Amino acid sequence: MNDRDGICARAVSRLLNLKTNETPAVLSGLFLFFLLFVSYSMLRPVRETMGIAGGVRNLQWLFTGTFIATLAVLPIFGWVASKVSRRAILTWTYGFFTLNLLVFSTAMLVNPGSIWLGRIFYIWLSVFNLLAISLAWSVLADVFSREQAKRLFAMIAAGASVGGLAGPLLGTRLVSHIGHAGLLFLSALLLAGSMRSATALHRWRDRTPLTGAEDSDENSPEGRQRPIGGNPFSGATAVFSSPYLFGISIFVLLLSSVSTFLYFEQARLVAEIFPDRTQQTEVFGRIDSIVQALAIMTQIFFTGRITKKLGIGVLLIAVPIAMAAGFAWLAIAPVFSVCVIVMVVRRTGEFALVRPGREMLYTVIPPDGKYKAKNFTDTVVYRGGDAISGWVRSGLTRLGDPSLAMLIGSILALVWAAVGFGLARKQTRLENQIASSEKSP
Repeated sequence: MNDRDGICARAVSRLLNLKTNETPAVLSGLFLFFLLFVSYSMLRPVRETMGIAGGVRNLQWLFTGTFIATLAVLPIFGWVASKVSRRAILTWTYGFFTLNLLVFSTAMLVNPGSIWLGRIFYIWLSVFNLLAISLAWSVLADVFSREQAKRLFAMIAAGASVGGLAGPLLGTRLVSHIGHAGLLFLSALLLAGSMRSATALHRWRDRTPLTGAEDSDENSPEGRQRPIGGNPFSGATAVFSSPYLFGISIFVLLLSSVSTFLYFEQARLVAEIFPDRTQQTEVFGRIDSIVQALAIMTQIFFTGRITKKLGIGVLLIAVPIAMAAGFAWLAIAPVFSVCVIVMVVRRTGEFALVRPGREMLYTVIPPDGKYKAKNFTDTVVYRGGDAISGWVRSGLTRLGDPSLAMLIGSILALVWAAVGFGLARKQTRLENQIASSEKSP
């Protein structure tokens, strides 16, 4: 490398807040999330269309079905996480989901107009997306150190946003040519590629061991080859026995409740304005594209620097405060344009700020918490919040005053912000305790 190349490399490293030996890991993480999110977000508009096809007034039943399915799936995941090595948990899970997608693709090719097949797919994709995304973040929290997480998580999350941008664009372009069945087949291929990127991340960690207190037997290559152990329900028991993990669950519960209130409003307005199913898929796809484009810029250039200068507290409370204001706006002006603006702000903020901050909370806990407790929170707690808030939102709709639901959403968002502030302070204390132990002889 000549001097000019070296200057360019250092300039890029400073711009991206990246160290030279971290480049292979960041690229693997970017591809992991890019392929996963293209695979999922290409199908997200299809899911939304199928949800509306069954009737907006029946959405709460789909949310309840999703919660029940999550309860059924999580013990199976817990069993797999207990029996296979840490580095193989994602491979087994994604391999199973890839087979599922191929089965759905075949079924939709045979019976493309089935309402019940659409409902089953809606529930399946709602379980898949949380578990698959949560598991990808579990791998990152397992592979990277706490210091690396603060610098790199947001940048790697940009891979999710690029994938989330490409997926809807690809889906809206292809759906009229290959249909929903073809999209599912392509999604299966992309998910298989994401699985390979996770394997590359573990191999990078093997070549670059952790240092300090994090350089323990459980974080060694041999340690990651061993199963976590425990029982299929240990994730749930860990959450309820730890005030810190329980606080994260409350944060996620409030996040899902706020999201559900806004989701129902979006579904209601889209169903009223766009009666055609293909048109609905295109509308959802365009909203997704706007969200991901904004998230990419924030993740690459701002999130890491915000975290370094102001701490993760800003990541956890900025969006809840914005949503409190957004719900108040919707209460005054319940129209489609306002709903789209609030939805774009929420989802952009969640991808670029809340999600990286939320995942940083797990960097101060042992590996079993990063996989089992985290996935219990990200699936059962999240979908439980969906189900409960879905029925509450449906009940409020029957009262005939949509502004009441928006005002309740605003209150929930303020509580969400308060919980996020408390978690950020607790995470900082735990991190300081670990840092002190590293300095102790």
